[in-house]
This record gives sequence, structure tokens and C-alpha cells, in this order.
Amino acid sequence: MKQRILPSSYLSGSVAASFRKFLIVCGLILCLPLLSNAQDKANPQIQRTAHFAEILTGDAPDNVADLRSMEQQIQQVSKKALAATVGVIVGPAQGSGVIVSEDGLILTAGHVIGAPNRDVTIILNDGTRVKGVTLGMDRSIDSGAIQITTPGKYDYLPIRKSSGLREGEWVLVMGHAGGIVKDRLPALRLGRVLASSRDVIATDATLVGGDSGGPLLDIQGNVIGINSRIGNRITANLHVPSTRYLEDIDRLKKSEVWGRLGGTQPYLGVRCESDRQEVVVTRVTPGSPAAKAGIEEGDEILRLNNRNIGTFDDLKLMVNQYSPGDRIKVRIRRSSGSVITLEVELADRRELDRN
Repeated sequence: MKQRILPSSYLSGSVAASFRKFLIVCGLILCLPLLSNAQDKANPQIQRTAHFAEILTGDAPDNVADLRSMEQQIQQVSKKALAATVGVIVGPAQGSGVIVSEDGLILTAGHVIGAPNRDVTIILNDGTRVKGVTLGMDRSIDSGAIQITTPGKYDYLPIRKSSGLREGEWVLVMGHAGGIVKDRLPALRLGRVLASSRDVIATDATLVGGDSGGPLLDIQGNVIGINSRIGNRITANLHVPSTRYLEDIDRLKKSEVWGRLGGTQPYLGVRCESDRQEVVVTRVTPGSPAAKAGIEEGDEILRLNNRNIGTFDDLKLMVNQYSPGDRIKVRIRRSSGSVITLEVELADRRELDRN
């Protein structure tokens, strides 16, 4: 192939053109700080648009200005959320949590803590490790709590009742996606509410392993739920509603454990007359947990784990809030008038039916 030789006049012209372009680029680079400063003075911060209030309640952005306003809002929320979102290490298990009080109360998922009174290592946003202890849990909805025991004042997020959530409302999720990694901050993801009920919130905000126990936030930075379970589809994940935490906060702080694990049938083994005002035992099933604990026919059941019993339906409902293997205290009044407390270990009715 013949080599093409360009004339010297073409070379000199090409070099000159290239040099002119170089000077122009350098000039633009030098001018960028001046242009940026001028723009900052003209527009010191991104202004929230007239449509922004509707965006906060679930509307989609209409234009670039709306998107910039939304971006600014998420950036502000993320700073506070990062400060309050923590890593949780309980034994060999890892998860996430969110601090909701200055003294270090943490909301998390029940399956993250496993049981009350366990030692916990809490990893704060700056990498500091503090100590904590697991509190109570409701296994039926997967709620749980932890108390930081290292003295101090901690950054926290406010809780908003989730009962007012609307379908399509913007939400944020945060957690240690994939597990706790040194020098890596929790991940933040944006999504929307798909459905909301008393016991569960579904969103399309992506969850992966390690996110469990992290906060579900509204776009204003309030805790509205806790990450619980990854759905069958990556775009349909489940969270424990904040309203349930607010309703049960005293029981959680007292390290109570309640709630029935899925697929089990907790069983006490007594029958009572449903039309009587008192819950008086009319029959005790032989070999049942009640029989083994010493409950007898004619006993009036007054309380179950310090909760008053008003009717037989109350008793059945409360038993169903526990799981087989749970040990519960039953306060009874004997026909003689004496009042005693017995401890009963609940069984699984399915196991008894197999035997």
C-alpha cells in the first residue's frame, strides 16, 4: 500500500487549527469557576417548585425543576437517615436498625434479634462500636427492638404513624445491603408504596440480605416502617408498619415476646363456657400443657402473662399470640378462693394430633 504524503501547507494548517481548539478549551476550563460562582449567586439554592407539596404526597415530578427539588429533599433526608441507621451484630448474625430516641432505642426486625436479653454490637454511622441488648419482639409481624447500653446521646429519626400511608407515596429504604462492610455506608434506595395494611407495608423499594431491620422512611425522613422480608419479586418487598411499633412499644421495652410463628398451632388444653362472664375451666384435656401445669376443672383464669382475661374468646386470642414452646404465666382463682400463678409451656396442636 502506498504511503500518503500530505503537503506541508496542510500540516501547518492542521496544527494551527488544533492549537486554536486547545486554547479555547483551556479558556473554558479557566472560566468554569467564574461561571459557577455567577450561577451560584444568581441561584444560591434549588428552589422548591409549586408542585413540590404534591410530590411529597406521591405525585410524579413534571419537569426538571421538580426533579431537582426532589433530589435536594432526598439529599437532606439522607444525611439525617445515615446518622441514625446502624449496623446490628447479634452472635453470628448481622442486620440493620434505626435509632428512634436520643437515649438509643433501636427499632429492628424480630428475626434480626432472635430473642430478648442477648448482647448486641451496634455499629454507628462513623464506624464507632457501642454495646446494646435485645428487647422484646412480636414474631407474628417480625417486629423487634434493641436498647443501646453504652451511655450517650444519639442521633435519631422521628416516627410517623403508618396508618395514613397512601398507595403510590414516595418512600426511601436504608440498610446494610449485602451485610456490614467496613468503611461502607448503608445504601439508600427510592421507591413507592404498593399497599399498606395494619400488619404489613409493601413497596417496590429494593431489599437484599442485610437490609433487614433498616428503616423505611417517607420522603420527609420520618420512620414509617422497618424492613422485614424480601418478596417473591425484587420489586415487591415487605416492611413492618411503624404504627404497630408505636402500639407495642411498652411491651417491646419490657422484653416481652409474643406472636405466633407461621405454620404452628399453640395449644393450652382447656375448655370454658363461652356464655359466662368469668373464664371458668369446664374441662382439662389429659396430657395437655394445662394438665401438666396443674390447671384443674373449676379454676377461674384471671390473667395470662399479666394481661387480664375477660372472656373465653380473650383467652383463645391471647394463646394464639404465642408459639409452641413458649412458657406463659397463668393466674387462676381456685374454687376454694385461693389465687395462684402457674407456669405453662404451650404445645403444638399438630404434634399432639400426630401422636
